[in-house]
Amino acid sequence: MRNDLELDAIIEDYLLGKLNPQETEALEQLRRNDPAVDHKVVSHKFFLESMEMFAAQIRLKEQLNSIHAEINVEGLASSLRPHPSRVVQLWRKQKSAIAVAASFLVLSLVSVYSIQHNTKQKEQLVLLSNQVNKAIKTQNSLIRKINNTTTTAGKPVIQNSFGGTGFAISTNGYILTNLHVINGADSLYVQNNKGESFKVKSIYTDPQNDIAILKINDKNFSHLSSIPYTIKKNTSSIGEIVYTLGYPKDDAVLGEGYVSSKNGFVGDTTQYQVSIPVNPGNSGGPLLDANGNLVGIISGKPDQTEGAAFAIKSKYILEAMRAIPQDSLGTNRLSSNKKSMLSGLKRTKQIEKLQDYVFMIKVYN
Repeated sequence: MRNDLELDAIIEDYLLGKLNPQETEALEQLRRNDPAVDHKVVSHKFFLESMEMFAAQIRLKEQLNSIHAEINVEGLASSLRPHPSRVVQLWRKQKSAIAVAASFLVLSLVSVYSIQHNTKQKEQLVLLSNQVNKAIKTQNSLIRKINNTTTTAGKPVIQNSFGGTGFAISTNGYILTNLHVINGADSLYVQNNKGESFKVKSIYTDPQNDIAILKINDKNFSHLSSIPYTIKKNTSSIGEIVYTLGYPKDDAVLGEGYVSSKNGFVGDTTQYQVSIPVNPGNSGGPLLDANGNLVGIISGKPDQTEGAAFAIKSKYILEAMRAIPQDSLGTNRLSSNKKSMLSGLKRTKQIEKLQDYVFMIKVYN
């Protein structure tokens, strides 16, 4: 226990920049050689950042309360209140733009937390006013842009708002991804590594485990070859080498690392924490071990913590697959594979085989 407490104290000094160069190098060498220590560093960094964010929220609340006390809210509301019918009309026509602008305004307000605690309240009010003015200008710009691009030759322009990654669980077009990737979508498409897009529909969702299963519903889709990977039945160990293939940008990106904890965020036993750099588009991507066994699904990352991610464990993939009619998956489905065809191959060869089964998820609304 004493050694653990001493190590925690050293890690905190390291993260706060209090160690000398020799001590810093010694700890970094220990991190490289011992995944458990590296996990402690990542977890403690996340803890410190969470505490700082909480403190920043408290400071922001105090600052906004002070600013609010100086503002004549009723007077401003009376002078700026538009005619009700105009508000309804504006909302119906520009609700998308206003929603985006409102998000920008919230972000602008949150950025005020970086003001030093000893800044005069008058200076805070001026800065807040400038941020609000910028938000208003951005809202006007967004509204103009939407007005100019809403239609082309009389037809609505459908824009890709966000996306993620998914992977095949059968050869006849069933794709697994995260539920948060597709939530709220009006229409869904998947794109393969050749750039071909196919219409899909959601057929099963598991909100508790953030899982969604899609089905390609497109006459231009041809069946895939046999799934090359299989599902890992037992739990992965800390330090086990893993990798993922996903779409944080327009082409597939490989991420490599290792399992840094058997549990996810605040001890979530449905997830692993993995030491892999990921970006938003990686959500829903497969996490595989060195032999090409499916370990889990990339589901997210801690805010402002680099080199760490969370992955839903593979057992929940099996549970999701059992929840849909098994005959609809056909004979060539992931759960029926006994051995991975990627086992024993070099990583480059594994990726060559894997990339045909990993898809970019395109979400439109």
